Amino acid sequence: MTDPGPPENAAEIMDHVDEALQGLELEPHESSEVLEFANHEIPHLQTPETSYFVLGSYRDPFVRRLRIVQNELDKRVGTYPFLMGDLREIAIDRLPTFRIRFHLLAAYTDYIIAIYEQDAGGEVTELGKISSTPYFEKATVLPRDYAWMTGRKLESHADVVSAAVNIYFNEDLDSEAVETELNALVDRARRNGVDISVDELMEQIDAREDADRDAVSYSWVHLNEFRLFELHDRCFPWSIPEELRDVTDELPN
Repeated sequence: MTDPGPPENAAEIMDHVDEALQGLELEPHESSEVLEFANHEIPHLQTPETSYFVLGSYRDPFVRRLRIVQNELDKRVGTYPFLMGDLREIAIDRLPTFRIRFHLLAAYTDYIIAIYEQDAGGEVTELGKISSTPYFEKATVLPRDYAWMTGRKLESHADVVSAAVNIYFNEDLDSEAVETELNALVDRARRNGVDISVDELMEQIDAREDADRDAVSYSWVHLNEFRLFELHDRCFPWSIPEELRDVTDELPN
């Protein structure tokens, strides 16, 4: 097969690499390897199709939710949703190649979609990257069981379920207190126009797929990052996979 040679925008690509590596000088064979990656992957992001860079944990069961979002986006006409883990590697031992691949893909994709279910793992560092310039404007977060404050207005089914999950798994509440809090939650939700019952909330909690069945507990740093996206109307909480499919419909096209 004929060597396609360096891409036409090689200088621009290397500028992004320079930013990713904070000005670190590459050796000639390293530059060649990076450009080979770019030659193979970047053209898919420069077509009329709308590209979606899907972020999140690749560990089971979390990766299943990434696939849900990828599959739902793939149902749209003219889209290219992808996970970095499905793309080719960059074979350079000396350099932090994750940073190179991430910054190149993030620079050329149309949208970045990040799914969160925990406050540990590689996706933590990704959150810091996408909440800052230059990627913030193209990024949307989908955090499971997120709610900004305990006094947050209950505006949707997902809001109520998230609150219920945190009540149900609260170790400071006994069973009687949990029942009381869930009933009060349902009353507040109905006053806000969300038609839901305690029985339905329990069904939603029982339907959770996680083996440990614990509620998600985010750090204050995570909550502040999610809140920033929420204030920009690019944060869509969810609790169960069915809701994740529904919130995927809200993503930009």
